[in-house]
Amino acid sequence: MFVYPKPYDVIVIGAGHAGIEAALAASRMGCETLLLTMNLDTIGQMSCNPAIGGLAKGQIVREIDALGGEMALNTDATGIQFRILNASKGPSVRGPRAQCDKKAYQFRLKATCERQDRLDVKQGHISEITVDGEQVTGVTTQLGVAYRSRCVIVTTGTFLQGLMHVGLRNTPGGRMGDSASGLSASLLKLGFELKRLKTGTPPRLLKKSIDFSRMDLQHGDHPPKPFSYLADTLRKGPDDTFTLNEWRHGMFHVEQLACAITYTTAETHEIVRSNLDKSPLYCGRIEGIGPRYCPSLEDKVVRFADKERHQLFLEPEGRHTDEYYINGCSTSLPFEVQLAFIRSVPGLGNAEIMRAGYAVEYDFSPPTQLHPSLETKRIAGLYFAGQLNGTSGYEEAAGQGLVAGINAARQVQGKPPLILGRDQSYIGVLIDDLVTKGTEEPYRMFTSRAEHRLLLRHDNADLRLTEIGHEIGLATSERVSRLHAKQQALAETRHLLETVKRDGQSWSHLLKRPDTTWTDLPEPFQSIDPEVASQLETEIKYEGYLRREQAHIERNRADENRSIPDWIDFERVPGLKAEARLKLKKIQPHTFAQASRISGINPTDVALLQVHAKRGKKAALALI
Repeated sequence: MFVYPKPYDVIVIGAGHAGIEAALAASRMGCETLLLTMNLDTIGQMSCNPAIGGLAKGQIVREIDALGGEMALNTDATGIQFRILNASKGPSVRGPRAQCDKKAYQFRLKATCERQDRLDVKQGHISEITVDGEQVTGVTTQLGVAYRSRCVIVTTGTFLQGLMHVGLRNTPGGRMGDSASGLSASLLKLGFELKRLKTGTPPRLLKKSIDFSRMDLQHGDHPPKPFSYLADTLRKGPDDTFTLNEWRHGMFHVEQLACAITYTTAETHEIVRSNLDKSPLYCGRIEGIGPRYCPSLEDKVVRFADKERHQLFLEPEGRHTDEYYINGCSTSLPFEVQLAFIRSVPGLGNAEIMRAGYAVEYDFSPPTQLHPSLETKRIAGLYFAGQLNGTSGYEEAAGQGLVAGINAARQVQGKPPLILGRDQSYIGVLIDDLVTKGTEEPYRMFTSRAEHRLLLRHDNADLRLTEIGHEIGLATSERVSRLHAKQQALAETRHLLETVKRDGQSWSHLLKRPDTTWTDLPEPFQSIDPEVASQLETEIKYEGYLRREQAHIERNRADENRSIPDWIDFERVPGLKAEARLKLKKIQPHTFAQASRISGINPTDVALLQVHAKRGKKAALALI
């Protein structure tokens, strides 16, 4: 075995969306970091749909950006269509989404990692995570190269014992064309529990074989709204950058491309139903549990038999390719069946499949084995992030990767972990749900999962998180200066709204009316920064709701911040039910509020814990 001569602070296994955010965060915070991937040519690859963001997911991307992460900037640099979803609905359920040039997205991320100071990028297939007792010490590759480090972050995605299915044929791999990872054996040896999940992807079609005249086209917003607060720093040429004004008037780096909408038919459904015996999902070949909220076409036809049709959303994969992603028809049926049902759809009668759809099942680690920092409870310095923790989606993976990278760096620096609260971010909701409740199916973020979603809007992620990102050494000074300028503009405009009046009433008061919008304000207000104007209008119209929400948070903050003493042994707390003891021992909640969110733990159980803690260690143990 060869021991690599350079020791690292942090090693990241896997270079998908979680791994990239983890590696960039750790290196930007001053740690010598190594990013290891099985294939350097697939760093940052969009394995499924060529899009970033969406409802709740878009909020996560803006939070990543506010903290100093990379996903939003990369999306703005390579986006080919930008839209705000649910624009006609309330502000708490709106979300930005962008189609991206799939290969440009991947190549730009690869270059970003390769050019990052204190970050080494290497190809290597990891065979073992090495430990000394209960402390991680590094990793070993299949070539017999040992890399030493103080922390290791595992972000293996769908590659752990990955098995791909097309019809009744299956092939080892975590993605079509890529091999599987055998790291599961090392994790099991270390004592971690692993289970199986399943996900899938649809066929890709050739553009010239699609009849778009029989479909509804969907264009991007004009002007487009970028994801990143630093979008105008992106280069549009060798010596120039965009200005925010150019972004707001649609004069950015690429022309937006249209997507298209069509629908399945009764013939489509009959083809699927008559071939279910060839589906690995329905004949017992697949063991893993699939995503409930993104079902395969087979699932849709069987589970929603009363539906006459299902929407298919055709997404261009890039500016320099004619490949189209068919969102809404993930499948594992045989190739010939895929071709038959695709050609039964309006506009796809002559469609040519360039890549077949397939299902992939893989090992995941139940996330209740983690602390809220994403460090494992079993091995110090070992962190898990991304689909390994049972999540689905690029955005959920990237948010976890960012937090894992931050906390690995802080551990190296001898600092306490960053724990984002449920009232601070969607990322906080995501991680709390995972480590407190666990998951038995691929976890997807929705606005409904966030009890404080009116506060956690996509338009105020910088106000919520940029100061935190700067304090931990990740968000740059430029981000903070822009934040302060925005805060000042918000305050000055708010003051102006309260002092300028019409018919004896301030415009601030008039804006609270549902029939009054910013466009009704007099000329001085029309020159205000659109982002400032939109945010102020939201805050004024929903002021009462926001105030009540904030009061609720303040009432519960004591429990959120009150830690459960380390000396408490859940087995010895008087009055606790056997089920409560079992679940508390498994989750090991850090606070009383976290304990209250564990499934099966009721208010009486939490009250008993609080009474036991209040007595103090000596008095409590004397009663046992």
